[in-house]
Amino acid sequence: MPGLAAPLIDWYREAARDLPWRREGFGAWGTLVSEFMLQQTPVARVIPHLEAWLTRWPTPADLAASPPGDAVTQWANLGYPRRALWLHRAAVEIRDRHDGVVPRDVDALLALTGIGDYTARAVAVFAYGDRHPVVDTNTRRVLARAVEGRAQPGPPHRRDLERMDAELPADVAESAIVNAAAMELGAIVCTARSPMCEVCPLAEQCAWRAAGYPESEDRRRKQAAYEGSDRQARGAVLRVLRAAAPAAVPLFAVLPDWPDAAQRDRAIDSLVADGLAEAVDEQLRLPGHPTP
Repeated sequence: MPGLAAPLIDWYREAARDLPWRREGFGAWGTLVSEFMLQQTPVARVIPHLEAWLTRWPTPADLAASPPGDAVTQWANLGYPRRALWLHRAAVEIRDRHDGVVPRDVDALLALTGIGDYTARAVAVFAYGDRHPVVDTNTRRVLARAVEGRAQPGPPHRRDLERMDAELPADVAESAIVNAAAMELGAIVCTARSPMCEVCPLAEQCAWRAAGYPESEDRRRKQAAYEGSDRQARGAVLRVLRAAAPAAVPLFAVLPDWPDAAQRDRAIDSLVADGLAEAVDEQLRLPGHPTP
């Protein structure tokens, strides 16, 4: 068994959090929805939204039958609402191309809207039990420290999949545990800013620890401040549209008191360009709702 696998498996079996998508019988659709929601959103915020989403749309066909604007409304405050639109499009594609069943094949998953290397492999591994390397930001940090002796990983690269694959056991079930354990370790122990090396199951073999914890350049992209940003304006416009849905809102009534009118207009234009809003007859509405 590869060097990291055995301690990761033992630790995960004792320390893994009880999360909905890890429970028996959760299903491929639930796994796919959870992965969309977990992109750049903390677990604690995702769980109640995930449960509400799957109650409303328990299958891809259920979501595909609803207007995309309903998905944007249900997304609520999860952030990055284009994910809701992409998930709706993926549901339509699953209904139309795969008879309503989330595909198992990685290439078929990659062909769906909004799905990249991580999400495709996560569904194939965690929902269907196949053997693939699954690499997210947390996994990359664990590999950078334990294997390469660096404080922070470099930019994402295809080599990340090869590095993780080298750590996976041949046994399919155990390989899935190692994938999940590496992500879990990075999320709760080997964190970016405050790693808890004293309780890490990889401490004895960690190259970064052995080297004396050398600093390395943090090349993670820094996110601009939200307050006063165009993102804040976009979110404010969407809140107005969600509150009115399925009705449209006259353009003159969309944030008339916003302190920066040019920023508000940019926000409206960008939402329309992204397909998150529709401008019809001097009115703005969420996508897919019929005009009264």
